[in-house]
Amino acid sequence: MRVTTTDILDVLLIEPDIFRDPRGVFLETYHARRYADAGIPGPFVQDNYSQSLRGTLRGLHYQEPHAQGKLVMVTEGTVYDVVVDIRKGSPSFGRWYGVDLSAENRLQVYVPPGCAHGFCVISDRASFLYKCTDYYAPGDERGIMWNDPALAISWPVATPILSAKDRTYKSFAEMESELPRYRPIG
Repeated sequence: MRVTTTDILDVLLIEPDIFRDPRGVFLETYHARRYADAGIPGPFVQDNYSQSLRGTLRGLHYQEPHAQGKLVMVTEGTVYDVVVDIRKGSPSFGRWYGVDLSAENRLQVYVPPGCAHGFCVISDRASFLYKCTDYYAPGDERGIMWNDPALAISWPVATPILSAKDRTYKSFAEMESELPRYRPIG
């Protein structure tokens, strides 16, 4: 397994070891000890799965105060995955990181608690799997508008398919009073 740091503090790109033979492929998608040694703390308490059509954009989501760390991956198709550092006091506050995650490249991203997360489907269909470090808490659900000009995220779609909730999120600046504070991992 190879772990690469990104420009966003605590956001990690994980490239699992892939074992190929005539039957296909095998990889570990999670191993508590190895991932902890790589700086990805647990425990993970909930797994989520979504399947979406081309052009669907889910995000930018976060929970506060019950922030969730997430380990995300794609099992079918391709998405453009985005993490935004919204943690007040973080050295990378206000910056974003984006990467293509696919069933082909099998990359994973660790999204630390306190960061906003979203993805856009760029294949016909995509299946998205993620582990969370805290349980879903409907009353703590928050979001930032996907196309906030201040963030200037380079999404690969101009008019995405959005949920009704994702259409109502406010800008990064308007959410200032609700944003989490940076808490060092570990």
